[in-house]
Amino acid sequence: MLLEMSFSELKINLAHLDHVLKNAGFISDATWDYDHATYDFKYDDRTTNAVYYLRIRGHVVDGGDLHPEAILQLEEPHIGKHLFPHGIDYQAEIPAAILEAAKKKLSDVKAKLA
Repeated sequence: MLLEMSFSELKINLAHLDHVLKNAGFISDATWDYDHATYDFKYDDRTTNAVYYLRIRGHVVDGGDLHPEAILQLEEPHIGKHLFPHGIDYQAEIPAAILEAAKKKLSDVKAKLA
């Protein structure tokens, strides 16, 4: 599910983006490529034992590879349900409590990126 939060308007220095998102609990291990970065925040739904991921992606628009001084253009965040053994279903229905928590997380992150 696409979460329209005006993230696509943001161009951010990679070092700053990495700092803010890691401090907010996002992980980026094994999700970097030469010209884009992906950060995930995990939500566990204890009532259904389902796992959901809030994902923020960005791609390099200035500075080459993922050098700390590179500038990334962010994309609109997505949230989806984890599929076993791997994959994310972005069409799955997201529980209201998780969706609200994700929107709050994004709002807090956006304020720190500005």
